Amino acid sequence: MKQAFYKELLKQLAALIDGESDMVAIMANVSALIKEQAGHHWVGFYIVRDNPATNVRELCLGPFQGPVACYRIGYGKGVCGTAWARRETVVVPDVEAFPGHIACSSLSRSEIVVPVFKDDEVTAVLDIDSAEPGTFDSTDAQYLEQACMMISEAVKSY
Repeated sequence: MKQAFYKELLKQLAALIDGESDMVAIMANVSALIKEQAGHHWVGFYIVRDNPATNVRELCLGPFQGPVACYRIGYGKGVCGTAWARRETVVVPDVEAFPGHIACSSLSRSEIVVPVFKDDEVTAVLDIDSAEPGTFDSTDAQYLEQACMMISEAVKSY
């Protein structure tokens, strides 16, 4: 069932981003598409940026759907920063059991974070939180990685 859902989602995503190359526009609509179709608690992007106040690279809140979120996340911090540092998808069945989890919302119970690459560098992460434990697995990872690859190919610059 998940595979059928994601195959349809990827078709919708391809149609949605066809002809568009603006990063913010694509990320905004991808967040809305996933949130609308899957009904997760929070769906959005954090973008790798330099913090002008500290001159340190960190994840900065990008387009999202859901309740308010953390503005900035450090390299290797929380699930998002860990996915960035490891350069791989991180699936967390129970956020309470993840060391260093950053609780932007107490309603989040499980999470998946997928890096977005451009020229072999992590430029952003797709972060999805569920209000239910154990929501995400390797099937989610596989298809969301494909979605992030499609985003990366569409976006001309970050």
